Amino acid sequence: MLNSIPAILIGAVIGAVLAGLAAAGPLRRRAARALAAERRAQSAERLAELGSMTSGLAHEIKNPLSTLTLNAQLLREEVLDSDLPEPVRATAIKRADALARESSRLKDILSDFLRFAGRMKLDPQPRDLRELVQELADFFHPQAERAGVLMRIDNPISPATCNVDSGLLKQAILNLIINAVQAMSPDGQVAVGESRGELLLRIEAVPANKLHESGYRIDVIDSGPGIDASRLATIFRPYASTKPGGSGLGLATTRRIVEEHGGRIEVFSDASKGTCFSLFLPAKSL
Repeated sequence: MLNSIPAILIGAVIGAVLAGLAAAGPLRRRAARALAAERRAQSAERLAELGSMTSGLAHEIKNPLSTLTLNAQLLREEVLDSDLPEPVRATAIKRADALARESSRLKDILSDFLRFAGRMKLDPQPRDLRELVQELADFFHPQAERAGVLMRIDNPISPATCNVDSGLLKQAILNLIINAVQAMSPDGQVAVGESRGELLLRIEAVPANKLHESGYRIDVIDSGPGIDASRLATIFRPYASTKPGGSGLGLATTRRIVEEHGGRIEVFSDASKGTCFSLFLPAKSL
């Protein structure tokens, strides 16, 4: 009997340890999720501070730009009505057009910046993501067709319902769609019947894991040239765009919208197969 006591004690200790480990698993997962949520909140707070500090300055710059654009247009009209020699008049009109065009471009960049840096106010409502993606596809289909890009949708049979701000989430996905089509058709022109590539919008259910709750994943997949591996680490940073004339805030804005929903965004790219942007959204209410 005495010889069996240590074995009994050892068995009891092992059982208690195993029970403790089993109970600690959900606690660790909840702690990891809470830490991720805290980091998202801190990031949102920093962006809000940045927005409050810079929005006033941006508005002060935007207003004179509007005046500059208007005066460039008025100057163009006066030159057209003038008696200047034709070569001189043509040069003056060209310069007035360039001034108006660049002023308008700077105004658009400031508008994009204000949308990115300002505080986002979400109005989350229950929404079937399948319907939202279908609406986007119907809206963008003519533009994709003109660019020679075939759009396809792969939606699940069952509803994929999340609490989302439909307008903001559509903007986030539309930014990805536009980037994908531009990557596959950089010049924007295509011959009749010519195909530049395919664009797939796909929704899949995602089970919970140690770090994240269950939810849904929206994939935007293109068959374009892919993204250089050296750019993947910085692709979501503001002003990281390499597109001529781009504001460099499209992907940064998309990431912020997704994170404001409590989700995350990832990118996978292969030079020979194209690019996939994946938006993960939690199934639970915000």
